[in-house]
Amino acid sequence: MNRIASLSSILLLLISHITIAQQDTALHLLKTYNTDIANIAVDNLDNVYILSSTDQLKKFGANGDSLSVYNNVKKYGKLYSVDVTNPLKVLLLYKDFSTIVILDRMLAVRTAIDLRKRNILQISAIGLSYDNNIWLFDSYNNKLLKIDDEGNTLLETPDFRSLFNTSFLPNQIIDQNGNVDLYDSTKGLYIFDYYGTFKKKLPILNWKDLRVNNNLVYGIANNAINVYNTTTYLQYQRKLPDTFT
Repeated sequence: MNRIASLSSILLLLISHITIAQQDTALHLLKTYNTDIANIAVDNLDNVYILSSTDQLKKFGANGDSLSVYNNVKKYGKLYSVDVTNPLKVLLLYKDFSTIVILDRMLAVRTAIDLRKRNILQISAIGLSYDNNIWLFDSYNNKLLKIDDEGNTLLETPDFRSLFNTSFLPNQIIDQNGNVDLYDSTKGLYIFDYYGTFKKKLPILNWKDLRVNNNLVYGIANNAINVYNTTTYLQYQRKLPDTFT
């Protein structure tokens, strides 16, 4: 849940309920939340996490009931992103302080990892790993790292500047289907295996809020929900209704 326009994030409530490739599908309004909304995320249990303009994080159940609130919003500066891949382990990234805060299912703080103590000073993105550790991109050293909840480095790639003839700065890290996907909206989607070995690059540009489901990559761009098939390399698009714009 990066800091982008809230409209594209809200539409993610609908993405899992449609199949873009089928032309007879339609978007359906599921629920309305009347509150201060700067951004929003949804976990795999249909819990909704709403970030306010003051960085207060609220969690709502699938039926719309308020479940919990995270109020410790100013201790580490401005909240940059929220990862709700695992509802039992919510990740908060505070870029200005190179700090990752881990919350439990009730949004209580489990731990805070100050990566400056590990000489990791600039982080562009984080994401939960398949084994419940944390991926992060060290943008100062241009490396992909996996760390544990104590901040110990479990895996570290070589400097990507020695592997690619161009630099890139991922703003999303997605661990899905045995791959680690690093997305730079200006360069494309870079796909690695779990050991940090580069596999391929997909020409997906200027999308927001990427999601990966099996061989399909979803994202918002040009007033549409876009889908890229990583097997056929075909791209589909579902234009949004006028009421959404």
